Amino acid sequence: MRKQRVHSGHAQDGEPTSESKGELMTTGGVGLNRRHVLSGATALLAALGAPPLARMALAADGELPLGTPASYSFEALQTRARRLAAQPYVAETVAHADLLETVDFDAYQSITFKPENTLGSEGETTVPVRLFHLGRYFKQPVDLYLVDQGQARKIGYEHDVFAYKDKTLEAKLPDDLGYAGFRLMNPDSETDWLAFLGASYFRSSGPDGQYGLSARGLAIDTGLTKPEEFPRFSAFWLHGKADDPDAMIIDALLESESCTGAYRFVITRPDAIVMDIDAHIYVRKPIERLGIAPLTSMFWYSETNRHQSTDWRPEVHDSDGLALWTGSGERIWRPLNNPRAVRTSAFLDDNPRGFGLLQRDRDFENYEDDGAFYDKRPGVWIEPRSDWGEGEVQLVEIPTDDEIYDNIAAYWKPTKPVRAGDALHFPYRLYWVSEEPFPPKSVARVVSTRIGRAGVPGQHRASDGKKFVIDFSGGPLADLEQRYDIEPVVDASRGKVSGRYVVKVVGTDRWRAVFDLDVDGQEPVELRCYLKLGDSVLSETWMQQYLPFDYPS
Repeated sequence: MRKQRVHSGHAQDGEPTSESKGELMTTGGVGLNRRHVLSGATALLAALGAPPLARMALAADGELPLGTPASYSFEALQTRARRLAAQPYVAETVAHADLLETVDFDAYQSITFKPENTLGSEGETTVPVRLFHLGRYFKQPVDLYLVDQGQARKIGYEHDVFAYKDKTLEAKLPDDLGYAGFRLMNPDSETDWLAFLGASYFRSSGPDGQYGLSARGLAIDTGLTKPEEFPRFSAFWLHGKADDPDAMIIDALLESESCTGAYRFVITRPDAIVMDIDAHIYVRKPIERLGIAPLTSMFWYSETNRHQSTDWRPEVHDSDGLALWTGSGERIWRPLNNPRAVRTSAFLDDNPRGFGLLQRDRDFENYEDDGAFYDKRPGVWIEPRSDWGEGEVQLVEIPTDDEIYDNIAAYWKPTKPVRAGDALHFPYRLYWVSEEPFPPKSVARVVSTRIGRAGVPGQHRASDGKKFVIDFSGGPLADLEQRYDIEPVVDASRGKVSGRYVVKVVGTDRWRAVFDLDVDGQEPVELRCYLKLGDSVLSETWMQQYLPFDYPS
């Protein structure tokens, strides 16, 4: 593992400081498991307040049967999770595994939840809810409950709430399958906007109605040389309108070999989809790398690394960068990479104000895909709601040669070692957005990064040199006319930087920083750049991990 400490020496958004520091660590490892293996081995919960199935209220054919009411509270769920963490972990045996293996992608798409069975029409939930069927990629059922004023009723499995195009498959399915998860529907009940499905994954279509990256309840040992552990939400409690008419409240029990957890999601839809998350984590055994508020995305190529693909589209990615707002007030933008080997970068901080994986490029012409609509993919911003202390935002980048794999992960890793018996509490707010919820107003932000051959056309060029072209927009740059005294402050961990200058791009509101880097060898180079006029900082800090072996001469 190689470490490099870099200094920016400036603060942003009005935060005074004598020196703002960040530390980046890079290491190799193994890849994240892909979407197809999200439901790894987990423990089966005897769910809190669960009435026996034999006591389920009788329902007409095709209706959801409900169990008898049992007392429930989020505090009781925390107690249950704490007690489970003190017990040995028991891996669940998946029922009907061979049969569910035959429910592949095409078969799964042919199974639909009947609209007339949508929950919420009578106030059972604040928004309409539909349930997911089990299948090849979602073999483990979750327990689902409806909560009304402190009373929980279990939702029993009913085969006839689903419609099956393949009648042969339908005839083979047993009557005790259970549900894989659920999704929240728009008022028209035709489209959904939030789904919980697989391990501890949940995702939203965001303000523009297009699914992209995912969030998770917890990440364990992501990007290490040993297999990643995938915690699982094994039970959910869906609250009704009587508990909160303006928000959808969802409680969840998280289970894993290394820990358990009690989670509360309070979900609202003002200008953006906002989730207030209260995460209580109870540790069974020491955890080497605990990821809080983890995000998972896809990055194949952008304008930065266009040469890495022969696809016809200009860019393909769910997210194009990691944004950070440090505890000292510095704003940082780190464009994503598609490296040849797994790389983990760490951004040390103390009580961060926020971080997120974003899709800043919202122009259709930069994607030209009217099926996937990458220009409409949401970003996610994480805002801590308490002091998280010392730690680091880790960014894991994994090689990919296609858009079907999630190869990007970002999360908060506390500095304090995680030991057996620990009880951790992390409250935070999660935003599904098209634009950052707290954009920097006093500094410009990065809008694009391009890398090409160094030097000047018509003159001798160093064979290994590279030219970096970074465009900035907004903030104090918005009202400036063309001038030539703005300075690009550039730091490189190794190599020689030359040819620095800044100009306004003719006919636009963008300002362009340009510099050349000459470097020998194949080791990564950590780069930083921001714009300065006299003593005034004009932009956020651009940070890039330049990988010479990914940019051939």
